[in-house]
Amino acid sequence: MRKKFDIPNMYESQIIKKVKEARQITDPRKKDASPAMVDFGPVRFLVPRHFGFCYGVENAIDIAYRTVEQNPDKNIYLLSEMIHNPTVNQDLQNKGVEFLFETDGTERIPITSLSPEDIVIVPAFGTTVEIQKKLEAQGVDPYQYDTTCPFVEKVWKRGRQLGKKGNALVIHGKYRHEETRATFSHTSKNAPCVVVLNPEEARELADYMLEKRPVEEFREKFRDKCTEGFDPRTDLQQFGVINQTTMLATETKEVMQILKEAAIEKYGEAEIDQHFADTSDTLCYATNENQTATYGLLEAEADLALVVGGYNSSNTMHLVELLESKFPTYHVRDVSELISRREIRHFNQWNKEINITEDWLPETRPLTVVITSGASCPDVLVDEVILELLSYYEEVTPVEQALQPFEEQSGAAAR
Repeated sequence: MRKKFDIPNMYESQIIKKVKEARQITDPRKKDASPAMVDFGPVRFLVPRHFGFCYGVENAIDIAYRTVEQNPDKNIYLLSEMIHNPTVNQDLQNKGVEFLFETDGTERIPITSLSPEDIVIVPAFGTTVEIQKKLEAQGVDPYQYDTTCPFVEKVWKRGRQLGKKGNALVIHGKYRHEETRATFSHTSKNAPCVVVLNPEEARELADYMLEKRPVEEFREKFRDKCTEGFDPRTDLQQFGVINQTTMLATETKEVMQILKEAAIEKYGEAEIDQHFADTSDTLCYATNENQTATYGLLEAEADLALVVGGYNSSNTMHLVELLESKFPTYHVRDVSELISRREIRHFNQWNKEINITEDWLPETRPLTVVITSGASCPDVLVDEVILELLSYYEEVTPVEQALQPFEEQSGAAAR
């Protein structure tokens, strides 16, 4: 049975909660990836089967808020953002929690200034071995208030297993992301490591491995993304692939296939098992479910898509990437980005800019809107976006009436 977490009431929603509860009752085994429709008359929302807070995020929020509540007289620090959601992080800061580092690793408060009485919460992404040792040197236990996601730790364990068997490791991830930095730190203790961002970089790595490109070029291009002295010609004689848990599953599989084919070209099909550890995907269950549910949205017809979540949230950006292949898609941090019926402020992940788009709402009636959110986004923020958009229209079906079909589904299934 899934562990029950204590999540602050401020993050609980009215609309999304009812939809999720009904889907859980009618589809307990999660076999139906098609979206649900919430019909408000002039506007209809397509809600995916899976989205929002995952196990790791709920675990982190539970531990962090409980720690704050139980230690009112102590200095409490987070290593960096606990999760990539500005609403949650700001609320913790409002309660007196301070961040030791920026998300890129820049130090805000020196660890050397801490005392053994201070509390340090490790975020859901985990942290590096080096930072753990620095905390221990100050008399601070880095494991006492550790919110590291168990699925991130699962990747570390898989990396250790591969390394101890003599494999080098290729990590599919964003090398500046906190999780990837932590994974690199933990796994490089046992194996040479290199980080690739996408299939394009995997193809480059394959060329260096096959000596189709000069190793000096590799050392220049990947110098910040690999362990010291990493040589793709020799270190990739035996290797496996692990990943940042929030990457696109399809991309991870493509990265693995590209590198496996390069190993076959170099060593032959008959010997491939001696050179390539054909690992199972290390994506977490929530990432897999959310991405599968997003593919379900792509099977539907809609006029636009709204994705709610932090602008530095990797898993949220991947949902945007999938949806924008079919719909006009807007990645918004929260309801404040809906400026008016005419203007919307949103994040463009490709040029890393905040854009304002005019005339973003089509005149279609009824308007069909795909809406989803990242794994670190509270459902209440999705509710607020829905209600704001509804405020632009007249004669909207009341929320209670629009949710009635889900009440009936839940009641029928319970009987």
